[in-house]
Amino acid sequence: MSVASEILQEPKLSLGIEEEYLIVEEDTGKLIREVPPSMLQDAQEALGGQVSQEFFQSQIEVGTHVCANVQEAQEELIRLRRTVYDVVEPYGLAIIAASSHPNASYVTQRHTPRDRYEILAQNMQVIAQRMVICGMHIHAGIENDNLRIDMMNQTTYVLPHLLALSSSSPYWEGQDTGLMSYRIAVWNEIPRTGLPEHFESYAEFERHVDVLVHAGVIEDSTKIWWDIRPSHRFPTLEMRMTDICTRVEDAICIAALYQCWLHMLWRLRRENQRWRSYANMLLYENRWRAQRYGIDGALIDFGRGLTIPYAELLEELLESVMPDAEILGCVEEIKHARTILKRGTSAHWQRKAYKEAKLEGATTEQAIKAVVDMLIRETMHGV
Repeated sequence: MSVASEILQEPKLSLGIEEEYLIVEEDTGKLIREVPPSMLQDAQEALGGQVSQEFFQSQIEVGTHVCANVQEAQEELIRLRRTVYDVVEPYGLAIIAASSHPNASYVTQRHTPRDRYEILAQNMQVIAQRMVICGMHIHAGIENDNLRIDMMNQTTYVLPHLLALSSSSPYWEGQDTGLMSYRIAVWNEIPRTGLPEHFESYAEFERHVDVLVHAGVIEDSTKIWWDIRPSHRFPTLEMRMTDICTRVEDAICIAALYQCWLHMLWRLRRENQRWRSYANMLLYENRWRAQRYGIDGALIDFGRGLTIPYAELLEELLESVMPDAEILGCVEEIKHARTILKRGTSAHWQRKAYKEAKLEGATTEQAIKAVVDMLIRETMHGV
């Protein structure tokens, strides 16, 4: 089979979702500093390789099995969230699916005592200390290396649209940052993050990675933390742009949109078409606008050269991928984006919870606790 014909083979677009949770004291809402060792053992006994520690002891990560469709992924996420909650609850703890804690201080956090994290802490210094943030990573199965790179090049366009739908980090150390996703601001401080370069082939991507490996800067491509990247471990294209969604149903909506977008790109390629590529200098503008304003603002339509309200762009996106959603069986899941638009993201709910508590006479500390209580409830919504 020629390379040209091989790259036209329809990718499986199987799904795998990784979520990172923050562990809080259920009675106070405070972020923990140290995790009980027996609790981690309990989690691993319950979930095996599907659960792991993150950089900070206050974080825990789960990952689904390979899922054929978004319905399987939803069942997996529900099972994983429920199991982790059941593990931590006897310790007086709870989990929140939010990309930042409303008022935790990063200087009091303790990182996980593991060689990988010790090296990271030593290399990054205060930048690593600030990484009290959580994300959601979505893997889509694309077996062909070159097709994976080609789709990465074309998918950068839609990443800000997905980020806006996911926003869950408006607060940092007790301050309303004015951003919908402050997580991105923290993440930007890390090297080898942001939008990926444009590559003509997988071989070109590997050559650039090899420069850093041979220079001793990184061990392998797992240390390249772009918003979207070819996974080092799996034949997948890993989308890393989004905040973690507080509700499972919102996470599944974004996974479905991502899967449908990739299927659309393959459909266009089969018809000898492709999505237009844009320079990173333009894409970064939309990335910033999504980080700052989320679904409340407007993104740039590069073809028209105008900023267009997010709601209008979302309808255009849904129209573009609707044929693919019908093929993949996830029409209702992508339509849920309209629900998110109507009732807001987690960032909206957090600000609402804080404001309502303050109007009822709560102190700042009590209002922050109200935000955490809401996040605990909504993390387990539908679970």
